Amino acid sequence: MSRKNPGELIDPYRKKKRFDLSRYIYLRKDSFQERVVNGIYFENPVFMLALGMCPTLATTTSVTNAIGMGLSTTAILMMSNLFISLLRNIIPERMRMPSYIVIIASFVTIVDFLMQGFLPQMYESLGVYIPLIVVNCIIMGRAEAYAGKHGPLSSIADGAGMGLGFTGALILVAAVRELLGNGTLAGYRVMPQFYEPINIFVLAPGAFLVLALFVAIMNRLRIGAARREDEWDPTGKFVCGDCRTCPRVKGCGGKPAIEAAGSSQEGRR
Repeated sequence: MSRKNPGELIDPYRKKKRFDLSRYIYLRKDSFQERVVNGIYFENPVFMLALGMCPTLATTTSVTNAIGMGLSTTAILMMSNLFISLLRNIIPERMRMPSYIVIIASFVTIVDFLMQGFLPQMYESLGVYIPLIVVNCIIMGRAEAYAGKHGPLSSIADGAGMGLGFTGALILVAAVRELLGNGTLAGYRVMPQFYEPINIFVLAPGAFLVLALFVAIMNRLRIGAARREDEWDPTGKFVCGDCRTCPRVKGCGGKPAIEAAGSSQEGRR
């Protein structure tokens, strides 16, 4: 056993390299591609940020419902982000949150009426969860954290990325639940006739089980996201937990804090 950095023992014979997508994707900050990839993978609203849990658990009994809920939320996210970004310099600071709610509620009403008129069957399936998009944490969170501080194009891209990440998460959870709980996929039977559906997966406990499975998978993929070949210490003795958002990464070059401090002192000498 050898200690490569403070706080962690590493066995050189059993060291495992873990897959990290951030090592292979280098995108310009706040570009359209970076915002979309960020929402789908790095900050997936369901699997990484644990937002929108109510519709995730309630509307994922079938893939069809998941697609309808996800695309509705994506459209509302993109349009609300656009308008909030355009009005960010006009809305007074003390009226920020009420204004965001009015803008989001307006687009939710439009989507609600459109779905009721053109997709009545899906509208009946989703029920009250379409109007409840108004209080969805994802939409309000992106309005406050991003759209209110950035330009229209970046805000649209951020809404698209978060919406697609939300839609993808719903589809994955719904696919597993519908397949194991009903033996179907998007209404079409794919399991053999002798398959006995596992009813728990179409109930609330099954939703929690499947969600926990995907969260565990994402954590496995994302663990050590800021690590390099020298294995960063997760106890906080190193620079940060994610080089993509660390303001000091240019100074340390992705090295542990102790090494970065030592190199800077040597440079001064």
